[in-house]
Amino acid sequence: MRLIFVLLVLISTITFAQDQKPVQRDPYLQNPVKNTPPPQIDPSERVHILNADEIRKDQKYDGNRYLVGNVKIEHKGSILTADEVVLYDQENFVKAIGNTKLQNTDGSVITAGEMEYDANTQKGVARKNVVLTDPQQTIKTDILYYDRLSNQAYFNTGGVITDGQNVMYTKAATYFLDTRLIDFVGDVKIDSPDYIVEGPNIKQNQNTKVAEFFGPTTITNRKNPKNRVYTERGTYKMNTKEAYLNKNSRIFYNDKILTGDNMYYNQITGFGTATGNVTLDDPPEKRYIKGGYGEIFEKKDSAMMTKNPYAVKILEKDSIYFASEKIISYQRPDSLDATVKKSFLRAFRKARFYKSNAQGRADSIAFNETDGVMHMFTEPYLWSGEKQVTGDKVEAYFNTETQDLDSLKVIGNAFAISKVDSLNLKDEFNQVKGKLMTVYYQNNNIKEAKVIGNAQSIVYVDDENKETGKPERIGITLSTCGIIGALFEEKALQIISCSIGANSDTYPMSMIEPSKRKFPDFNWNTRDRIRKWQDILVDSPNYEEIKYEADNTLYNKAQEAIEKEKAKEEAKKPKRVRR
Repeated sequence: MRLIFVLLVLISTITFAQDQKPVQRDPYLQNPVKNTPPPQIDPSERVHILNADEIRKDQKYDGNRYLVGNVKIEHKGSILTADEVVLYDQENFVKAIGNTKLQNTDGSVITAGEMEYDANTQKGVARKNVVLTDPQQTIKTDILYYDRLSNQAYFNTGGVITDGQNVMYTKAATYFLDTRLIDFVGDVKIDSPDYIVEGPNIKQNQNTKVAEFFGPTTITNRKNPKNRVYTERGTYKMNTKEAYLNKNSRIFYNDKILTGDNMYYNQITGFGTATGNVTLDDPPEKRYIKGGYGEIFEKKDSAMMTKNPYAVKILEKDSIYFASEKIISYQRPDSLDATVKKSFLRAFRKARFYKSNAQGRADSIAFNETDGVMHMFTEPYLWSGEKQVTGDKVEAYFNTETQDLDSLKVIGNAFAISKVDSLNLKDEFNQVKGKLMTVYYQNNNIKEAKVIGNAQSIVYVDDENKETGKPERIGITLSTCGIIGALFEEKALQIISCSIGANSDTYPMSMIEPSKRKFPDFNWNTRDRIRKWQDILVDSPNYEEIKYEADNTLYNKAQEAIEKEKAKEEAKKPKRVRR
């Protein structure tokens, strides 16, 4: 389509009067030097009169000829019709007045109340209810400027452009005829059946229906205005509803916000990606996820983050931090009430989490945020204070109202270890293990544990010295039971019940050898333990392994005494001498 605002006037070959006055032009049509015609004009460059009911020449138009009634003029294939046309022959200039219509060779049509055209510069102006129609769209405005040499049309008094599907409103626009590109400027609004696009500067190709955004621009879902796209630099494919966002961009969907350095979003499929400084914010869940690359699936209400991702669940008292190689978040309807959605977070491969009163790591972690249930799979470790819990699988239950950890369930090879005294480096640990373990918390600390199935415990036992009033080590109790109930104190683990095939013995420190003070699978881990939230950002904080000091003084003395007694007994035996 070529918008050729060409007013064609047939200039007669007669000699014109010397008293003709120059035309009062629109500033856009002023000659570069003086308002005088070039010394010679090629006849092919002049306009031609095709029809007029009457040709007049009087002082009405300062001595210039004017055509009246069914006027039709031509220039290089374009036809202009009007009620009246004024010919400024010396300047090769035309004014058309009343019901003006310009039919261009490319099929485009312009109608207006009046038009002006300078055949020398090939620039023109149309005014009053201007309408331009072509196979691609219709443009309506009050004043339209065009330049035939550069193949551009322009308006700055506000206009409306329609293309059969979209309606575009703008303060100003430039139409590039060769490329069919429209450059919208100033309060631009593109209104489509499904979406509304608004911004200060938008360039749209009417052939490809691709729009480019320069400045703060928003694409809003008409049915759900909360779902929208914001960018300050990007490209949008109007037909496929695909957005490519490159500066300060955000995708709002399902009450969530995705940001990133470079983003892609398909509004039809609801699929989006983001790279570089990616954040997925979920205000209703008070949780956000960060990483180097992210994907969202609007229709499935799910998202995925990779490249060093981590998630933060913001709680009023104590937030929870997650990290792994991949994090997935999603929502699903409640099985009991489809109107209620439950939120889930899953961390895959080398998963870690941090909370002030509980920290953990496992190959993967699944967290039901709505119900406050966390599942830890494959070599899980969970720490609380100077206590450690491991097993085949760990389930942690949080109180959704108080946000505190209520209890743990350890399934398969359950093993709980607690430092006897966290204030020293003695190699002393209370231990309890079995097939299934339930751990209960009180005031954010492990308070009680119940172990079922092949339950065993190793517990350091103290008693109060009646003379000094201070605790005094009695020994170590070894217990095997079908079920063990254990109570965790500040510096002690008290076995409060031992039932079903119970066998429990207390050995003084002098009588229990060091190898019996720990179970064979004892696995106290200080190298990988997460002690601050930043530790989750790496696979392992790789702390220096803590070296504990074994106190075997009483046992060694007892062994020395035993050896001495054995030596005495050996000395009493008669000696045989060979002869």
